[in-house]
Amino acid sequence: MGLVPDESYYPQIESEIRAEAASMAPQYEVFYSLETTIRTLISDSLEATEGDQWWSSARTPAQIKRDAESRRQREIDTGMTPRSQEPLDFTTFGELSEIIKTNWDVFGAIFSSVKAVERVMASLNTLRGPIAHCSPLAEDEVVRLRLSVRDWFRLME
Repeated sequence: MGLVPDESYYPQIESEIRAEAASMAPQYEVFYSLETTIRTLISDSLEATEGDQWWSSARTPAQIKRDAESRRQREIDTGMTPRSQEPLDFTTFGELSEIIKTNWDVFGAIFSSVKAVERVMASLNTLRGPIAHCSPLAEDEVVRLRLSVRDWFRLME
């Protein structure tokens, strides 16, 4: 569902900021789509191996479970609508990489190299910061994002 800016307040935001936001929107869309795709791949792959209780199994490192639960509880404590019922959705991007590495017996059949996955995920995580925290990406970083997305999918060829 698209959100239309509140016309009574949105015009008060400087036009340069609105233009910068519009230029960053495609990068956000790319990263949102990729991160959601990675979460789905992890969940589907581990569910196929371990069943729908994979999160509760030894497949998920204990520290990641604790940290995700803490984030989920913080969100519940705000009184706002929780973003998800899935614990995986409360993991950080770096934790997604750790889940893949921890379960290489599953993901080794999907990806060509654990070191390549680490490298691509680290690059994506670096690019994620400015995108998630409302900072513009330099033109060369936009190119790097596109190449990193290509790298991610190349790992599965």
